[in-house]
Amino acid sequence: MEALAVVLERPEHLALSRLALTSAAEGDAVIAVSWSGISTGTERLLWSGRMPPFPGMGYPLVPGYESVGTVIEADPATGLRIGQTVFVPGARCFGEVRGLFGGAASHLIAPASRCVPVDAGLGDRACLIALAATAYHALSGVTPGARSLIVGHGVLGRLLARLTVLAGGVPVVWEREPVRREGDVGYPVLHPADDPARDYATITDVSGDSGLLDTLIGRLAPGGEIVLAGFYEASLSFAFPPAFLREARIRVAAEWRPEDLAAIRALIEAGGLSLDGLITHRAPAASAEDAYRTAFSDPACLKMILDWRTCS
Repeated sequence: MEALAVVLERPEHLALSRLALTSAAEGDAVIAVSWSGISTGTERLLWSGRMPPFPGMGYPLVPGYESVGTVIEADPATGLRIGQTVFVPGARCFGEVRGLFGGAASHLIAPASRCVPVDAGLGDRACLIALAATAYHALSGVTPGARSLIVGHGVLGRLLARLTVLAGGVPVVWEREPVRREGDVGYPVLHPADDPARDYATITDVSGDSGLLDTLIGRLAPGGEIVLAGFYEASLSFAFPPAFLREARIRVAAEWRPEDLAAIRALIEAGGLSLDGLITHRAPAASAEDAYRTAFSDPACLKMILDWRTCS
């Protein structure tokens, strides 16, 4: 079996290539992908060649971990059925071409246990559930009525803010890019210079800016926590005395876990968490190179979705 796939041949060189897929093994499912999302965090680093050493790193590679499609082959014992809509967080089915994270392709072969059934009515918005689960994983204990700071108003920052509101908290968001501060989102979105507060119990950074720690520590309340939920290409450091005086805590939030995804699915199905208004750009998979460049260069692009449905 073959698939049309996005292949990063080397930094800043992308091709749409036809690749032979490894044969499905027992417990695998074959997925015809409808849509895949482009990550402006990890995939930008892969694109630019600035990705720090990471398991499975190397070129050529198939990127992407936000794919949604239809099951076209699966053993009934897996619990999946033909025609079911599933979310797939990437695959390793491309032979000698690395799958890091291996979701940007017209067809995928992946363990059925990694395929998450989703409501077909979500359409391409279902690509966002990995980011929503990541936001849920990063969320610190929210005190109803209390303010917390989120740094960055991309999709992950917006999902964190929505989850904070659902939990009864009052999010404040920092964003330096003017176009991303626009719109009525139900919470304040400020340039950092316009925020005088220095008493945040929780600050969650999703910006990926490795030079921000000293600034964020200066905005903490005593005993406060900074959650690092971005992906950082450079080493992080901070001045010790201000952190000492505040007895600051620093936590790293990694990728989502199955229990995070289950919680997000429940919130979406119950109507609590909306994924509306987060996808700003869509492109046919045949225009992948232009789509990737737009996703990484246009600040108005919150989330770019590739449409694979016309690929044969």
